[in-house]
This record gives sequence, C-alpha cells and structure tokens, in this order.
Amino acid sequence: METLHTVTTQYGDVSGIKTEQGILTFKGIPYAAPPVGANRFQPPKPPIPWTSVKNATEYGATSPQLTPKVEPFAELLPNVVIPGDDYLNLNIWTSDTTEKKPVMVFIHGGAFVVGSGAVPGYDGSNFARDGVVLVTINYRIGIEGFLWFGDGIANLGMLDQIAALKWVRDNISNFGGDPNNVTIFGESAGGMSVCTLLAMKEAEGLFRRAIAESGAGHSVISPSSAKLIGTRLAEILGVAPTREAIGEVDIETLFAAQDQLSSEIMAKPLVELWGEAAFNLMPFEPVVDGHLLTATPIECIANGASKDVDILIGTNSQEFRLFLVPDGILSKVTDSALNIASSAYGLSEKSIQTYRNNRPDSSPGDVLSAIITDWFYRIPALRVAEKHEKTYVYEFAWGSPAYNSLLDACHGIELGFVFDNITDIGFTKMLGNHPPQQLATTVHKAWVDFATHGNPGWDTYDPNNRVSMQFDIVSQITVDDRADERSVWNGIR
Repeated sequence: METLHTVTTQYGDVSGIKTEQGILTFKGIPYAAPPVGANRFQPPKPPIPWTSVKNATEYGATSPQLTPKVEPFAELLPNVVIPGDDYLNLNIWTSDTTEKKPVMVFIHGGAFVVGSGAVPGYDGSNFARDGVVLVTINYRIGIEGFLWFGDGIANLGMLDQIAALKWVRDNISNFGGDPNNVTIFGESAGGMSVCTLLAMKEAEGLFRRAIAESGAGHSVISPSSAKLIGTRLAEILGVAPTREAIGEVDIETLFAAQDQLSSEIMAKPLVELWGEAAFNLMPFEPVVDGHLLTATPIECIANGASKDVDILIGTNSQEFRLFLVPDGILSKVTDSALNIASSAYGLSEKSIQTYRNNRPDSSPGDVLSAIITDWFYRIPALRVAEKHEKTYVYEFAWGSPAYNSLLDACHGIELGFVFDNITDIGFTKMLGNHPPQQLATTVHKAWVDFATHGNPGWDTYDPNNRVSMQFDIVSQITVDDRADERSVWNGIR
C-alpha cells in the first residue's frame, strides 16, 4: 500500500509517495523559478518559497518542445511531454531519508531539442533499491535553452543543469543523499552535457564523478555559428535577430520555424551556412561563448579541467544504425555515397578500405554506419579518455533483435540496461520482447559501483593501456579493440 512521506527543502516541504517496495519517490520539485515572462531568456532564478506542503506525487511540466512526428525513429525513443510553465523541476528516488547514500543525477538526451526527465523508463526505483539516490532533471532545450546572438547570457540550458546540481548540493541530504558524493550521468545530448559540465568552472565542485553515454566533448558550436543559426531562424520568422523579438512569437510558430531550420540544415549541410552545425546537424547546442564555456570541452579537459573527477565514458557498437535502419536508408547506401560521405569526414580511400576489409561481407550501408559511429561517438569518447587521467571506458555491444536484428547495438539501446528497466514498455520496440536480464544486472551494477566507489570493475584507460569493458551476453575486457580503425582518425578533428 502506498503512503505519503514529507521532506523539507530550503524552499518548502514536499510530499512524495512510499511505494509498496519501500521506495520513496518525489516528482516535479522546482529547482528554479518558471523561465517565462521576465525570466525568459535569463539565467535561472531560485524558486519562490512555498508555505503549505507541495504535492510531489506526479511528474511536473517538461521543457517545451516539438512533438516528434509519428515515424519508426520516433517510436524507438520514448519521450513524455507535459505542458506547463514550471518545468525547471526534478524527480527523486530514494530508499530512505536518513543515510548518506551516493547520488546520481541523470541528464536526458534528445539532440538538445527534445526529451525529458519524466520518461517512465528513467524511473530510478532500481537505483534506489541498490543504495543510490537517483535524480532526473528537466532543463531548457532548443530555442529556449541555446539560442544566442552574441549578446546577453549564453548556454541557458547548461545554466539550468548547474542550478539543478546546486539544488542537489543544498537539499539532497534531506532525501538521504550525500552531497559530497554526486555522480552526473547522461546519454546522447545528456552525455555531451556531462562533458560540457566537466569543462565549466561554474560547475566545479558540484559533482565527484561523471558518466557520459554516447556523447563526448566535441559537440559545441562557436559564437559565429550560433549567430548564423539564430539569424536564419529570425529570417524564417520574419522578425529582428534578437531574443526579444523571437520571444514575441507564439510557441507553435517557433516550433514550426525550428523544425524548418533543422530540415534546411539536413538538406544543405554547408559550413558557410551553419558553421559547426553542418557536421553534427544540431542547430541548438552549447556555445563556446568565452565566458561560461571558454573552449571546446575536449580542449578544456586536455588542459586539466575536472582533473580530480572520475569519468566513465563509452559508446554502443553500432550507434548510427538507429538513424539508418528504421526508415530503410541502410539498404539504399551505394558505394559512391559511402565514399563521398566518408571523405567528408576526412577519411582517405585507404582508411575507408580499412573499414571495408574488416567487414568483407557487409553492405556499403553497414560500412558507412560503422564509420559515422566512430566519427561522431566512439573516437570523441576515446579522446576524452586519452586526455583525462582517471577514465574508464566501456562499449555496449549487445545487438537488438528488432528490425530483423538490423538495429544491432544502436544509439540509445543501453538506457534500459543502465536503469535496469528493460521491461519498460517504452523500450520494447528497441529491445524486443526478451532482452537479457543478466546483462541489465551487470551494466546497472557497474554504474552503481562507479557512483559508489569510483571504480566500475575494470582498469582505467590510457594511451598505453587501452582497456575497455565490452558489455554483451558474455561481457569481456578488450585492449585497443579495432586499433586499425581507431588509428585512421589520428589527426582528424
């Protein structure tokens, strides 16, 4: 039988639920004031304190976003959108409110334009069961979080994440968490956020450990690129290129313009039009503004940023198949398209042939998927590990049976295993009906062990000892796996 449980925060009391399994859940707790009205396009401000007990039994509002179109790709990635202004909120799962347990704060993915911390698959009950206080957050995304013309404060979405971490620092002990043992972790744009936070002085001291899943330290844009993107957005809307003018436009019109902007980048990915966004096709992402973010995250990490933070970073073996398989693009890739695309990433004919030789029975689409997976995901992750002294590396290699097993170990597939929520209905289309529980147990335990002790169960990675854990039905340690393919990227990016 579920019962109510009340906890005090610095802004007021909140009432959550104690489940039949003994897990306490608190949802929709504001960590900042609603970013609307005078607060829009401004750094996050503290919540307004409340006097009566706030109901924290249901998820709060989520960041405004364009609802994905109904298509195979969208169906594979679960998401929840809840309307409302008070969306800078967080959710907490804990087994009790007395012990000082390790804390994990999850930052959702979604290319910085979609996603939320209210996805049922991100339920933290199993982390709480295993002695962790689990927190998920919402933050400003898309135009609200990352539009910048060069004036005012940049990276509002990142400032939201920092505000959430400060709230955790100041309040999590009342939920049974240890504010001195916080691990941030995220997937895709969440993993990119993790690496960006590693580079930001403003986030210093707010976490002890960091886990980046399928996102690393290269995915940022320059001020000039941000201005190109913002100016084109204003042209589409027919308004002046300022935040103030864009703030006068109704939200549905903004979403339509944002969607058109993304389509234009996809159709004509030219550097002169979009800057760095021409490569990763993400118009809204962290900006190297020279203040909050002084250089690319990988450069900051290489120069010693967060040198005392333990890092766990990794990727999935076949990340890019998520973007090629569902709508049939994989089978349509020709040899010519493979060569043209791979050359655009900086690979020579000899390097492309290395990938071909290692996959003698594979189609051009298979080879292209492997190349883009390495360019966008695997190599940037390894660059972080090469530049940071205490970093553990993993690769998730279990292949999904979905789409006649073509989906394989694609982008996002590890999430259900990390949360030990592989039976959640939102993950079913990606994982199939019988994903291996023993693998979920193994992966989830590694994340818990890392957050608790700073060691997931294998050796650290460095350029002289390239150790990685490969997660599969039978997980195993690898040393410099696919070294020839790794080497072809030397000097690129």
